[in-house]
Order: sequence, then C-alpha cells, then structure tokens
Amino acid sequence: MGYDIVSLPVTILFVLSGSGLFYYAIKLNQKYPQEHNFINSILTFFLWITAGIVYPLFFSTYNPNIRYFQMLSTFFICIFTPSLIFLILIFQYKFVVKKHPDIREKRNIETFLLKFDQKKSQNSEARSRKLRTDIHRKALHFFPAGIIIFLWIFAVYIWDDLWQSDLVWGISGQEFGRFLILTAGYSGIIVFGALDYVRLSFIYEKHNSFHLIPSNVLNLLGKSMKYKENFEFIRPTVLALSFAPIFFFPFCVFASAILIATIGDGAASVFGLKFGRFKFPKSSEKTIIGYIAGFLASFGIGLGIISIFEPTLLLSKIVLIAISGGFTFLLIDLSNLNIDDNILNPIFCSLIMGFLYYLL
Repeated sequence: MGYDIVSLPVTILFVLSGSGLFYYAIKLNQKYPQEHNFINSILTFFLWITAGIVYPLFFSTYNPNIRYFQMLSTFFICIFTPSLIFLILIFQYKFVVKKHPDIREKRNIETFLLKFDQKKSQNSEARSRKLRTDIHRKALHFFPAGIIIFLWIFAVYIWDDLWQSDLVWGISGQEFGRFLILTAGYSGIIVFGALDYVRLSFIYEKHNSFHLIPSNVLNLLGKSMKYKENFEFIRPTVLALSFAPIFFFPFCVFASAILIATIGDGAASVFGLKFGRFKFPKSSEKTIIGYIAGFLASFGIGLGIISIFEPTLLLSKIVLIAISGGFTFLLIDLSNLNIDDNILNPIFCSLIMGFLYYLL
C-alpha cells in the first residue's frame, strides 16, 4: 500500500470539499450559534481530510492488475459523480425552476423550516411523530452500511468464489470488494457533500441555491431530520466519512462497527421511544430500555457478523469481541457527549473490537 498519482485527485477533491464545507460551518456558527454544533463540524472537517489522505493507501501497489480498478475508481469519484450532480442541478434550473418560477416560493429554507414548526405544534402526536421520524432517520443511516455489506458479499462470495472472475481480472475477491466499496462509498460522500453545499447555501442571500434541491429529496430530508440538523451537515455524510478511517480493520470488525453504528443505534432509539418509561439520567430523553436494546443489538450484531465472516475464530474470542462492541456502544450512549454518535460509535467500536481481535 502506498501513495500513487492516480489516486491523488481523490485526495485533493476531499481536502477541498472538506475545507469549503468547514467555511460553511464557520458562517453557520456565526449566524446560528444556538442551533449549530461547531464541535461536530470541526470533527467532520477532519474526517473529510482523513478520508482524502487514507484513500490511496487502500489500493495495493504490489498487484499491477489493481491499477486499472484504481483508475476506474478515481474516474467515478472525481469525474462521473461530480458531472452527474452538475447535470441534475442544471436540469433543475433549466427545466424545473426556470419554467415554474413560483417553485422558488415552495422550495426555500423558510418554508422548509415551517414544516418543522407545524410538527412541533402537534403535541398530541409528539411521541408517535418522533418515532416515525426516528425510523426514517435510522433507515437512511442504515443505507450506506447495507450497501457496503452487499458489495462485499457480492465480490467475495459471488464474483470470486462462484463466478471465479478473479482468474480473469487477476485480483482477489477482497481486492475487488475493496474497489467497489471505496468507489461507491466515496462517490456517495461526494453526493451528500454536494447536497450540503446546496442545502446550506441559504446562509448566502445572493447565492442561495436551496431551490435547486429536487422536491422528493426535500421530502425525504423533512421526514428524517431534526430541526437543528437544518443548520448542520447531513448525518449520512458524517456517518459515511467515519467509515473511511476504520476500513483498514479486518472486514468482520469493520462490518460489525458500521452495523452497530446504524442498527444498534437504531434499536436503542426506536425501542427507547416505543417502550421506554424510565429516563436516565432524568434530564435526558434516553431511557433504560433503550440502553438495554442498544447493547443487546450491538452484541448480537458482533456475534453474528464475526461468526459469518470469520467462522474459523474460536467461539470464546468471537463472544469477547462482540461483548466489547456492545459495551463500547453502551458507554458512548451513557456518556451523552455533545458529539455526534455517528462519529463516536463506528470509530470507537472498531478500535476496541479491532484491538481485541489482534490481541486475543
């Protein structure tokens, strides 16, 4: 593994994108200090930089056959995806907004925030509304993790084992899986990053392009976001960025960590809202049943995923690693830090589980 000029454009793109969004964060913090969490923005900025720096290190320099896939990945991330985003925005402007000028009145931050105020006023359905919103949120968060698991299974167990395409292309199923995940993951981050650029442009009155966001995307965001998140980076971006630095771990550890960060967190939140009665601490919205559900889900995920992807490991080792993942998630949940758990959960769960994987 090492740096290669072929991958350099990805590094540059991510460093520039992260820097631009950090400038947005500074403006948002100045204009909306109560709503904007600047600590999360700083951490997200470092994740952008880290993702760009580590990207070239994922490709092996010892296998010359990987170079074609490396170039293909760079093409999709740096050329195809940005071009597709640009074409969508051009289409929205030329054929939607320009032909229907009144759409600017419907697609603006004021109208979008008004929907949140209307939901907030419906106190009689507050609990069920929170539950519906949370289910939409967690489903959106699970999407990147689900895609990653699917791509790895396809590459290793179908493309390699079943089709034996590794003999044709000269790379292993794991190398092909790494290529697919990196290409899809980094391209997805660029898409969500572009959405943040357009969505948060309302801070510039003369350059506000909020109206270029397609209506179906706005509807999806409205169902899955909390009010304060309108003044911060979208959560799937932060979550996907936090996956990049932990992709170096064995896939069973990596997969467990990203599923704990999505399904484990989702179980804690949904069960807490649905069945939780006793809050802990009392000033928090989190409940004891939520903590228990999150721990059990995280433990179950670790147990199942490691057993599937590393079936040769001793059962005692699998159980200990799974327990460590569950307890790490529980401690993060209990700490109630003012830091996005989409950053804390995948990184710290993978660090603890990975440490035990190599130690035991």
